[in-house]
Amino acid sequence: MTRAFRVAAVQTVSGGEVAANLAQAERLIADAAALGAELVLLPEYFGILGAHPADKVRVAERDGDGPQQAFLAHEARRHRIVLIGGSVPLASDDVQRVRSACLAYGPDGTRLARYDKVHLFRFAHGDEAYDETLTIERGGAPVAFDAPFGRIGLSICYDLRFPELYRALGDCALVCAPSAFTWTTGNAHWHLLLRTRAVENQVYVLAAAQGGEHPGRRRTYGHSCLVDPWGEVVAERAEDGPGVVTGIVDPARTAEVRARLPAHRHRVL
Repeated sequence: MTRAFRVAAVQTVSGGEVAANLAQAERLIADAAALGAELVLLPEYFGILGAHPADKVRVAERDGDGPQQAFLAHEARRHRIVLIGGSVPLASDDVQRVRSACLAYGPDGTRLARYDKVHLFRFAHGDEAYDETLTIERGGAPVAFDAPFGRIGLSICYDLRFPELYRALGDCALVCAPSAFTWTTGNAHWHLLLRTRAVENQVYVLAAAQGGEHPGRRRTYGHSCLVDPWGEVVAERAEDGPGVVTGIVDPARTAEVRARLPAHRHRVL
């Protein structure tokens, strides 16, 4: 990391219509840019979170061509920011499934990175039941990219439960975790997982979340936040609903934590 920079996590409550969801995101991205954010993170499913899991398959885009990708490129260029779309459904070889791709765009609108979600969520509890393997084809590799202010690691939601992915990202200034945690799993584990990933890698973690009620009576946990390398939550949106939370990623803080407790340097595996 070369210098301190301001980041923003955008929290949305997305529904089943892409155009309406992009309009919501557009307003929030503008708010984040007005607050001085140089990197803005949108949550998982920012473009579509419908009543049925197959809804995202219906609006799948070809890699490099589609309204969600065009939107991300345009907004990054418009605000001269690094913009990360938490997940965009991209077509796969299986017509019944998509790749859930986290896409990063630079200030000139060019795409900087694509990460396809590796770990697919499955959960059953009472009336709740989810199985992403039915509509998503898993990715195969971790992805990090170089931004003007440091190296950025990518992950998506359920990935947070798998620490080996974050080790594989290498030495990053910031790790992003766009998410749509259910209220049940988020209430139990959201802060615990984010703080653990930050502490064990001595890195900032930025988490943009869905937060509220969605079609099909799905409820997401929200609590978009920024966690520092010591595991402290330095900025958080505690309430449900759309909004923006911002904070500073400071290389001096990372260096301080790593000097005080040099666990990052002590890794042998």
